[in-house]
Amino acid sequence: MRALAKHTILLLLTLLSFFSIAKSKDSSSLGTGLVSAGEVFELGFFNPGRHSRWYLGIWYMKIKERTVVWVANRDNPLPNNSASLKIGYDGILSLVDESGKVSWMSSNQSQFVKNPILQLLDSGNLVLKEANETNPNEFLWQSFDYPTHTLLPEMKLGRNSNTGLDRYITSWKTPQDPSTGDYSFKLDYRGFPEAFLRQRQSVKYRSGPWNGLSFSGAPEMNTASSNGIGFNFVVNNEEMYYSFSETNPALYSRLIVSPSGNIQRLTWIESRKTWSQCWYLPRDPCDTYRECGPYGVCDANDALPVCKCMRGFRPKNPSAWSLRDGTEGCERQTELECGSKDKFMKVENLKLPESGGAMVDMEMSLEECEVKCLGNCSCSGFSSARIEKGGSGCVMWFGKLMDMRSYAGDSGQEFYLRLPASELGPLERIRSQDFLLNSVLVSSKKEHYSGDRSNDDLELPLFDFTSIAAATENFSDENKLGQGGFGCVYKGFVEGQEIAVKRLSKNSGQGTKEFKNEVKLIARLQHRNLVRLLGCCVDADEKMLIYEYMENKSLDSFLFDKAKRYLLDWQKRFNIICGIARGLLYLHQDSRFRIIHRDLKASNILLDGELDPKISDFGMARLFGQDQTEANTKKVVGTYGYMSPEYAMDGLFSIKSDVFSFGVLVLEIVSGQKNRGFYYSNNELNLLGHFWELWNGGRALDIIDSSVGDSFSESEVLRCMQVGLLCVQERAEDRPTMSSVVLMLCSETASLPQPKKPSFCLARKPETDESSTVNQVTITTLDPR
Repeated sequence: MRALAKHTILLLLTLLSFFSIAKSKDSSSLGTGLVSAGEVFELGFFNPGRHSRWYLGIWYMKIKERTVVWVANRDNPLPNNSASLKIGYDGILSLVDESGKVSWMSSNQSQFVKNPILQLLDSGNLVLKEANETNPNEFLWQSFDYPTHTLLPEMKLGRNSNTGLDRYITSWKTPQDPSTGDYSFKLDYRGFPEAFLRQRQSVKYRSGPWNGLSFSGAPEMNTASSNGIGFNFVVNNEEMYYSFSETNPALYSRLIVSPSGNIQRLTWIESRKTWSQCWYLPRDPCDTYRECGPYGVCDANDALPVCKCMRGFRPKNPSAWSLRDGTEGCERQTELECGSKDKFMKVENLKLPESGGAMVDMEMSLEECEVKCLGNCSCSGFSSARIEKGGSGCVMWFGKLMDMRSYAGDSGQEFYLRLPASELGPLERIRSQDFLLNSVLVSSKKEHYSGDRSNDDLELPLFDFTSIAAATENFSDENKLGQGGFGCVYKGFVEGQEIAVKRLSKNSGQGTKEFKNEVKLIARLQHRNLVRLLGCCVDADEKMLIYEYMENKSLDSFLFDKAKRYLLDWQKRFNIICGIARGLLYLHQDSRFRIIHRDLKASNILLDGELDPKISDFGMARLFGQDQTEANTKKVVGTYGYMSPEYAMDGLFSIKSDVFSFGVLVLEIVSGQKNRGFYYSNNELNLLGHFWELWNGGRALDIIDSSVGDSFSESEVLRCMQVGLLCVQERAEDRPTMSSVVLMLCSETASLPQPKKPSFCLARKPETDESSTVNQVTITTLDPR
C-alpha cells in the first residue's frame, strides 16, 4: 500500500468487501464499510429508496434504523453498489463507478501527498491526512468542511476567511432522496451576523444575531438550558462560525434541515430506541420571516392578532392590518426631530431587528453607543452586542426595523428605540408587551351579541352586514361555495383580498353557543395548519364568520373524487398528513389553550393553493385546562366513522379522541377510501377492519390508492399506515399522543410499536345520523340511543 501512495491508492467499496488504506487508532476495517475506532460511525454505500440509486455516506453504526449524517455524491448517485474510492497523489478523493465515470470528487484543488491515510473519526468526520502528521487536527481534507443536511457536534456552520470555505446545511429533497433539497440554513456575515433558513432564495426564518448566550430569535437554545449540549459562536480574523458540543459523551445529538423546511435538533433516546425532537423551528407564526412588516412586533404570547405596532407607530394599511395581514407593517405617527430632541425608549424581551445593515463596535460602551446613535439621523435604535456578564459592545440599526418579535418572561434582549421627544417623556423602562398597540377594528364595534358577550370574548374585526353583502355580491349563487344544514359558504372580496363567508341560517344546527365557541377559540389560534379567522358579523339575526379563502376547498373534494384524486401524489399526501399532525399537536400541546377539536375529518381539512392543509370548523371544539385530560358529555357531536368508541358510546372525549380521528384520516389519505362508519349491514369490514386484516396478512401495500402510481416510498407509506393503526387502537390509553405521532412521521429512524386491534365495529346501528356537509365546513350532530 505504501508503494502505491506515490501514484493512486484504491479503495473498493462494495457490499462484499471494503479495503481501508490504513488501520490506526482512529480507523478500522469492519464488515462492508469503514468504521470509526469506537464503532460510533460507519462509512459505506446505501440505497435510501426503491430505485437503483446508490450513495456513499456516513451513518451511526449502533443505531439499528440507518440515520445518515453525510453523503458524498448526493446529486450524482451511482447505478449500483460497486465503485472505487481513489486517493490520487494530488490529494484528491474521487468516487468512480464501474465504467470509470467519476461520481464525486472531494476537491478541485490539488496538493502533493506522500503517504496519505483515510480515517473515519468517532466524531463522524471523514479525514484525509499524511500518515506522519503529528498534529491531530491537521487534515488534507475533511467531510466536516462539506456538510450536507446534518450538523454534528464540533462541526462548524460558518466561514473560514483563509480557505474561502462557507459551511452550511441543505435539506434532502425528500426523506428518501438525499439530493440537494429546497431548504438551507446558513450564516449571513454582514453587519451583526445571524443565520437564515431559506427556501431556495426566499427567506423563511431568521435566527436573530448571537448575543453571547444564544441567537436572539431562539433564546431557549442556550447552554444554560441545554441538557448536555453546549453552544458556541466564534468571530475572529480567520473564522466566523456557530457550533455545538455534547458535554455528555453518551449523548447522540444532531441538527438537521428537514425536507419540509424545519430546523430540528434531535437527540437519541436509547431507552426508547428512537430520536426525540427536543427543539425545532419555525414553531409559530412569529417565526415567519417579516410576519409583521417594518416596525411591527409579533407577539404570540398575547391575545390575537399577533402583529402589534411599536409605541409611536401606527398600522400603515389599517384595512389590511385589521384582516390580520401585517406584512406592510407600521409607520411613525410623528417624524423624528433629529439630534438631541429625540429620545430612546428601552424595550425588553425582544428578538433584535434584522441586522444585516447594522454597525457593530465591540469596544464601545452602551453609553457611547447612545451618543453615537443620537448623532446620526438615520440611526433607528441600538443595543448591546453581548448580554452575558452585564453586557458589552454596541450595535446600531439604520433605516427600517424589521422582523421583530416579543417574548414572555426573561427571554429576548433589550433594545433602545428612537422616538421623537413629543412621543415620550424621560427615558422609561417599558416592557415590550406594554407599549405594543392593539390592531385597529375597521368596522362596527358591537358591544354585545345575544345579550351576554364578555369583554374578552372577541378580539377581531367586526364587519357590518352591508359590507359583507357587497363583498359577496349580495350572496349570489355564483359566489356560493357550498351549502349544508348550518347555512351556506360564499366567496367574497374585501380590499382586494379573497375571503370565505360562512353564513349561518336561522335554523342552523350551529346555534349561538356554537358560533360564539368557534369565534372565541379560533380567534386565539395562530398556526400555519389552522384556518385563519379574519372577522365576524353579528347584525340582527345574522351570524357570519369570515375566513381566509382556501383555493382548493376541502380534502374530501380531492381524495374521494375519481377525477381529482390523481392530483394528490404520494408526496402531497404525506405533506398533508404531516401538516394535519402539526396542526393537531398545536391544538393539544403548543397553543396557549388545550383544545379538543371533536370533529376532525376530511371535509374539515381545507387546502390552500399549494395543497397545504389547514384544520377548520371549531364549532364543536372544547377548551381544556392544561391539567385536564378528559371530559364527559351527554350530547355526542361529530361524525361516525371518525369518532372514537369511548366517545361514540359513552360520551367520553379527550385528546385521544382527536388522535383516533386523525388515525382514520391517515388511513383514508393512504387508501383513497372513505371509512363509512362503524356499522356495516352486510357484515363486511369497514376501512379500519380492512386495513387491520391486510396489515396482519403482510399485504398492507395492497390497499394504497392506485392513483398514487409508483412514485412513493414503501417504507414511508408503511410508516404512515402503522401510525394510522396505532392511532385507531380500541383503548384510548394505547393510542399515542400527537407529539409522538409527529416524531414517528418525521423521523425515518423512530422506532414504532406494533399496533393492537383497532376499534372498527359497534354492536348496534345508531338510530340518528344527521350530517350536513359542504366542502368548506361541516356540522354534524349525533344523538345515539
